[in-house]
Amino acid sequence: MFNYDWFHGAPYQTHIEEAKLLCTRYKFPDLDPEQRTTSEEPVQYKTELEARTLIYLRDGFSYEVKGIADVASKSHLVFECVPVDERYKVGAFVVTVPFDEIVRVEVFAVHPSEKPDDLPQITGFRSHPDQPKP
Repeated sequence: MFNYDWFHGAPYQTHIEEAKLLCTRYKFPDLDPEQRTTSEEPVQYKTELEARTLIYLRDGFSYEVKGIADVASKSHLVFECVPVDERYKVGAFVVTVPFDEIVRVEVFAVHPSEKPDDLPQITGFRSHPDQPKP
């Protein structure tokens, strides 16, 4: 299901846009769709939304995508991941994953002022397999 075109074309961007649209709709449920796209407050809110992308692999590991890499290879997904371990947040980690290993992709839109304290557990980048949750 997932391939180069899904991540580098319209499908991925459509998922991000849909997550932001739904997040805005939940924040402003009393506005009709046109008001959510023309009124200043919901437009500003949607502009400020952050989209987080989580990729789940067949082996049970998961990664948060910081950015999709612009590389020539079309047989693998190449992306910079967000390290979970604080000690590794000093550099850039580029991950290469075969597309057929990706079983699920989640796009989560959230406003910076409303970020939850309990974030999903990312298992693909940690210092030890049995590392406890902070």
